[in-house]
Amino acid sequence: MISIIKSVAEWKELRNSESLKNKTIGFVPTMGALHEGHLSLIEKSKNENEITVVSIFVNPTQFNDPKDLEKYPRTYEDDLQKLNRTKTDYLFYPSHNELYADKFRYEINEKEFSQILCGAHRPGHFTGVLTIVMKLLNIVKADKAYFGEKDYQQYLLIKGMVDTFFMDTKIVPCPIVREKDGLAMSSRNMLLSKQERILAPKFFEILSKEKNNEEIIAKLAYSGFKVDYVDEVENRRYAAVYLGNVRLIDNVKI
Repeated sequence: MISIIKSVAEWKELRNSESLKNKTIGFVPTMGALHEGHLSLIEKSKNENEITVVSIFVNPTQFNDPKDLEKYPRTYEDDLQKLNRTKTDYLFYPSHNELYADKFRYEINEKEFSQILCGAHRPGHFTGVLTIVMKLLNIVKADKAYFGEKDYQQYLLIKGMVDTFFMDTKIVPCPIVREKDGLAMSSRNMLLSKQERILAPKFFEILSKEKNNEEIIAKLAYSGFKVDYVDEVENRRYAAVYLGNVRLIDNVKI
């Protein structure tokens, strides 16, 4: 059975104990609603480390829309079953009051790359992401932390933060895990209606086949998506769309 740690003090005591002191630790930070994409990160961590820690924390500071935070899926009991099946060693499950005892007075900002793509359309999002990841990395003190490439902009920003602040944890990118029909796995997919779920794979299909951004935008709109953006940065095409009220993101190498 997985060991559940709910306080920072409890984890720090365990982290410094003889049982963990000399062991390699892999870390997979999540917001729960676990799917096969998360499980692939856990599997990679288990293959590369002696101990694997997963955190579940729905981070309110990265939601620019309060309604989005409210409807974000929370499936704790199901998540726990999946973590037990994968034989994850520890679940770090902290409270909001402990992680934000400062009431978010202190924050981590990046001034350039975080201002474009998703950052331009979700004000404050990456400030919330970087702040919580900084806190979690400082608490867990893992040798490696694993992030999926579906959120490629997020991965680059986190890696940049870790490099800039000379942090010891190595940030490991992991390939996008897709459904059989091509849709990138995401916790938000469970919010799609039946009809929206049928349409959703067209997002990746159009994004990966067309070579012109304007044509991609036109085809997505024609297919029934509300396009947030399609843009290219350093040989990678990034895109975000809405199906109903559900925001989907994806990216492909060019």
